[in-house]
Amino acid sequence: MDTIIDPTKSQTTMVTARQTQTIEQINLDNLAHNFKVFKSRLEPSTRTLALVKADGYGTGALEVSRRLVQCGVDYLAVAAVDEGLPLRNALGPRVPIIVLNPNMSDHEAMFNINLEPEVYSIEQARILIHDLQRYRPESFRDMPYPIHVKIDSGMHRLGFTLDQLPDLLDLLAHNQVLRPVSVFTHLSVADDASEDEYTRMQLAYFGQCADLLQSAYPDRHLLRHALNTSGTMRFTSSQMDMVRLGIGLYGIRTVFDGSEDSLLPVASVRSVIISIKEWDAGTTIGYGRRGKLTRHSRVATIPIGYADGYDRHYGCGAAQMWVAGTLCPTVGNVCMDAVMIDITDAPATVAVGDEVEVFGAHVPIETLAQARGTIPYEVLTSVSPRVARVYV
Repeated sequence: MDTIIDPTKSQTTMVTARQTQTIEQINLDNLAHNFKVFKSRLEPSTRTLALVKADGYGTGALEVSRRLVQCGVDYLAVAAVDEGLPLRNALGPRVPIIVLNPNMSDHEAMFNINLEPEVYSIEQARILIHDLQRYRPESFRDMPYPIHVKIDSGMHRLGFTLDQLPDLLDLLAHNQVLRPVSVFTHLSVADDASEDEYTRMQLAYFGQCADLLQSAYPDRHLLRHALNTSGTMRFTSSQMDMVRLGIGLYGIRTVFDGSEDSLLPVASVRSVIISIKEWDAGTTIGYGRRGKLTRHSRVATIPIGYADGYDRHYGCGAAQMWVAGTLCPTVGNVCMDAVMIDITDAPATVAVGDEVEVFGAHVPIETLAQARGTIPYEVLTSVSPRVARVYV
């Protein structure tokens, strides 16, 4: 029996896979292993920041964060204040949590639970100062509030450019209620060897910006961080004070030079067969009669559909599931709550109730991403909340 942990209720219920039918299994030992793989690349003094936004990339931010904190991660990062609230309540005040995209309407809540915002524009900084003066929590009455300054070194999404930093420094000097803790940037092509010149340009530009910001605070050191998962593996010499680990923690490779081959998959989705029927060649299966059998076939129905995150692009043979040691292709269109697969080549002993691997050790998530014309990030974060998370 597996243990299902509901992070919102902090209680444990014992269930079997057959009772829940479709589950996402999260292997926390593999998560810890992956963290150690990256940590082994770093100097002992280099800090680590773990990205647990989007509910831990769909795997459950609370349980993932707990395990990473046990492993020694230094910072956590979420996208929004409401993602940080349950983590702060569960982990207490000792773990710094960065909010990468703070909503201006959530500043009061952010201050009250001590989440540290990314600051990426002068307009945002002004509003943050205004709201801090209005909602300043008692614990920060006599000290400035920590912020993390984002530099746009070439992603061209968010962040300060070199010529914009003097305005920020002037604003901070005249309103000493904010305290930069770190300065960072985001590499846009660190996984692409053909773009290494651009990545080196980004790192050099970031260095200029970080030096300028640091010059305004000679009495203390500002943490510098630029490397993401790919950068940590390919540009290790530029690890600076901290690296930010995201998709690699969850066992998804971003570079294919062998450096990430030891990563282990953290998430796997499993379901069960709820029906098996035999049909003659020429029979059509599913909506639109899109699945046409070319031989006498055994067709199994699996209770997972596009409402669970099993995308319609996986239908009509574009994806496969692992059944009793056999890769079995989908047949026909994916339905909202179910999909059919051809188990003709699987052992004849396969029966209703048998387990099916949707993705995992035998069906890499990368293959589903290719079938969908997307990236593994999207597949991982698309697993619906109605699919029970099981932590092992």
